[in-house]
Amino acid sequence: MAIEKTYYSLEADKHLVCHKCGVHLVKGNAVFEYLDNAFPVELPVCPVCGFVYVPEELAMGRVLSVEKVLEDK
Repeated sequence: MAIEKTYYSLEADKHLVCHKCGVHLVKGNAVFEYLDNAFPVELPVCPVCGFVYVPEELAMGRVLSVEKVLEDK
């Protein structure tokens, strides 16, 4: 059985609320997929609808740099 490495983890802030469901987000598992590559992450998610909160600094920082590396391969 292979153990998956979590590439990024972020605790759910007590102020993050799902706009659709009106409930607080909780830390949960998600997967970023790009160009046939998958990266397991732990981010705040809505326990009702499954919405995943991706902070801007993550999307424009680490995620963007990983995308560029994968595109260059």
